[in-house]
Amino acid sequence: MKEKSYRVDWEVIEEIVVLHRSQGGWAKELNLISWNGDNPKFDVRWWNPDKTRVGKGFTFTKEELKILYYTLPEALHI
Repeated sequence: MKEKSYRVDWEVIEEIVVLHRSQGGWAKELNLISWNGDNPKFDVRWWNPDKTRVGKGFTFTKEELKILYYTLPEALHI
């Protein structure tokens, strides 16, 4: 079976916060990202130091992030 290969383009619209930095220099960050020219979305993902490679992560619309924001205090019991 032939593997599918595709290219994903991204543009960092706004760097919001670094949540964690590994010893290898990769950082888990919350950013506003445009993927393949689409409307920007909030994104929590691992990035290498010069943002030329990405790791696994999650992408949220503004509405999804609001739901998460209002749900977290209850889930964390704060």
